[in-house]
Amino acid sequence: MASEILSAHSTGTLEEAAELLALERGPATPKVDVRAAVFRDNRILLVKEPDEGGWSVPGGWADVGESPSEAAARETLEESGYRVKPVRLLAAYDRDRRGHPPMAYHVYKLVYLCDILDEVPRSDVDTDGARFFGEQEIPELSVTRVTTTQISRFFEQHRNPNSPTDFD
Repeated sequence: MASEILSAHSTGTLEEAAELLALERGPATPKVDVRAAVFRDNRILLVKEPDEGGWSVPGGWADVGESPSEAAARETLEESGYRVKPVRLLAAYDRDRRGHPPMAYHVYKLVYLCDILDEVPRSDVDTDGARFFGEQEIPELSVTRVTTTQISRFFEQHRNPNSPTDFD
């Protein structure tokens, strides 16, 4: 029954839902999605997601034994080639309350403002590209990862370093 409910409220099939639930052995707890808001010349770094086609701020799942800020830096390096240093927590979101499409997991999203450590990125990345965009030129986004409202808020927080952390 749980598989039927899950598949009815997500983008997966009944078989995929059953396989996913079979992997879960412990209590239901949120996953942690970490993201990096990286700016250069008042432009935000976005990466092109290969599996959805949209753009997103760099990020992904935090690994066990890794702090969220370490995960944000690692994901940014893997996806954009830029080494960064997280300097401030911009947001702690409950994904389900932020306009993202449904997914199988309950997810907390932690977004860090990061400073670039190296001006020249590495070329071996696991995305289809990385570019900086101005606030008025944001391309189609991967809304499973980030929304236009969130991008706008990151620009506001970047412009005003005294703005508070957003949280649910």
